[in-house]
Amino acid sequence: MHKFSATVLTLALGLGTAHAADSDTQCSTVKLADPGWSDIASTNAIARLLLESLGYQVKIDSLAVPIIYGGLKDGRVDAFLGNWMPAQQGFHDRFVANGDVLRLARNLEGTEFTLAVPDYVWNAGIKDFADLQRNAERFDRKLYGIGSGAPANLSLKAIIANNEFDLGQWKLIESSEQAMLTQVDRAVKKQQFITFLGWTPHPMNVKLKMHYLTGGEQWFGNKGEVYTLVRNGYPQACPNAAKLLANLRFSLEMENSIMAEVVDKKVSFDDAARAWVKAHPERLEGWLAGVTTKTDGDASEAVRAKL
Repeated sequence: MHKFSATVLTLALGLGTAHAADSDTQCSTVKLADPGWSDIASTNAIARLLLESLGYQVKIDSLAVPIIYGGLKDGRVDAFLGNWMPAQQGFHDRFVANGDVLRLARNLEGTEFTLAVPDYVWNAGIKDFADLQRNAERFDRKLYGIGSGAPANLSLKAIIANNEFDLGQWKLIESSEQAMLTQVDRAVKKQQFITFLGWTPHPMNVKLKMHYLTGGEQWFGNKGEVYTLVRNGYPQACPNAAKLLANLRFSLEMENSIMAEVVDKKVSFDDAARAWVKAHPERLEGWLAGVTTKTDGDASEAVRAKL
């Protein structure tokens, strides 16, 4: 994995000042992507609430990460709020660095994404990637990942293929986020050794007593950041919607709160996001700065009316 470059490729044209509403028919529907991650479901829900309040339609497709990047390149996806860095460095190099896809803004910082273990495993002395092989039999030589094609899975595959940390004989178990966490729950109930992909923000950090392993920084980085990506030409074609997307900034506390609401109260992400925004109306000022409704009306009035 290459080291993450701090260079941010942005397109400022039309995003820094007031602009006309999006009259082009291609702007009527904003096409977002969801790789099946709870954190992106949360941020997509906030984006949907704001965009629909402003008069746009929103279409969210569930797609694997490689398909999302291809969709951004081909124009089948307008925006992706889940460019986790440095976990997605490879996709950045293939699609963003060469200008096929545009990086619009950083929407979150302070993330973590690497292998994790339950507290009883940590307390047994498993605190670093280098500790795994010494306890291989207790782990059944398995690393539990998320959906096939996810960048973090690719990093784990590279670690196995290169026999890093002597993990060459280990196996990556790929499944959905929920299937992985179900497996973790089973192991925890039986106090069995297990290591799995963990990340924050995510309600697993509240639900589980867990710790992140050290030693994998070359593949997963230290504290990370999440960026909003858009298809080429989107800021010029749909400057108002693009301005809103560029304004969106989130926090770990916000996303964890929304996700916990979904898990604890069994509500939808849309309902949890609406409740959070209604309880924190002060965030609207920054999100809606320089933004109008699709028909050039007052954005703040439109959103508050929907709440």
